[in-house]
Amino acid sequence: MAYLGESIPKLGFGLMRLPTVEGSQDIDIERVKEMVDLFLAKGFKYFDTAYGYSAGESEKAIKKALVERYPRESFYLATKLPAWAGAEDAEAAKQMFWTSLERTGAGYFDFYLLHNVGATRTAKFEEYGIWDYVKGLKEQGLVKHWGFSFHDSAELLDKVLTEHPDAEFVQLQINYADWESGGVQARACPEVARRHHTPVVIMEPIKGGMLSNPADSVKAVFDAYGSGASYSSWAIRFAASLEGVITVLSGMSNIEQMRDNTGYMEHFKPLDDEEKQVVENARKALAAIPSIACTGCKYCVPGCPQNITIPSIFDAMNRELVYNDAQAARFGYNWETQFGGKASACVECGACESVCPQKLPIIENLKLAAQKYE
Repeated sequence: MAYLGESIPKLGFGLMRLPTVEGSQDIDIERVKEMVDLFLAKGFKYFDTAYGYSAGESEKAIKKALVERYPRESFYLATKLPAWAGAEDAEAAKQMFWTSLERTGAGYFDFYLLHNVGATRTAKFEEYGIWDYVKGLKEQGLVKHWGFSFHDSAELLDKVLTEHPDAEFVQLQINYADWESGGVQARACPEVARRHHTPVVIMEPIKGGMLSNPADSVKAVFDAYGSGASYSSWAIRFAASLEGVITVLSGMSNIEQMRDNTGYMEHFKPLDDEEKQVVENARKALAAIPSIACTGCKYCVPGCPQNITIPSIFDAMNRELVYNDAQAARFGYNWETQFGGKASACVECGACESVCPQKLPIIENLKLAAQKYE
């Protein structure tokens, strides 16, 4: 059997951050068409959306910009099923597939994912029988390949892949900034996938755009190398150079980003040893910027009476501290606390601080998070 990603170019088009009409939240279909046309013209094929992206408008947009304008066999389309996102029962969760199929008009999905497996979300996929459901969809020819996206620990990923060894691929957040992160575990998670011989689709290689304009100390490392390459190109080529990668998704939101990314990925060359060292030096420069020194060990989580996911909140706060991106910090905070456990719920019991190996002032940091993001 040929390796799953053998014929797929190493750059994929992530459809989470599509351009919008000025002064509106509506997706600008004409601009998306222009981006789609360039992407395909450069030889790329992989498009990634999800049931919940832009409240479903992303799937509708790709129908107009891609599916209705190009032969179905000329591209790969991926979307995702978030069983944990408001589905009251198994039937409602399974209906998400048919809604996505109707929105996109694609007829079938080349890659279909259980969306954001991990933490408490995993239980819904088990409860509603979604693992077996997607296998049945594949038997019907409605799905060509199935897998899951994942934002959690390497330990949990190992458990999921052990329990579901027939998963054909996994989608992971991997970038050089999170390479040694205790929370994201960008190095450890793909190592687990390789041990299970599971191919990887990479998401967030530019960390939501934050590595396209990194701190001055990080820019200085890349500038000293003198290649003139964009900061985004370093991040994406780092991810694409890893072993066992099907493709690397870039959430491009304008034609300029599309031109840049397709320009250096059209004839992709993996990083050489010297370039790998440059990226490592940049990672160290990034790590040296003052931030909340949370390692993501999660010792603080089980004993919290308010079920506050403290490491996730601190990761969101660091997006502003390290990258000076308040918008990304607020988005991350709202995402992590959308189902409860807001920082303001802290009752200052001190259970978290008593077990924190880093001796962090957790209570004070939670107060700051509540003040800034609620």
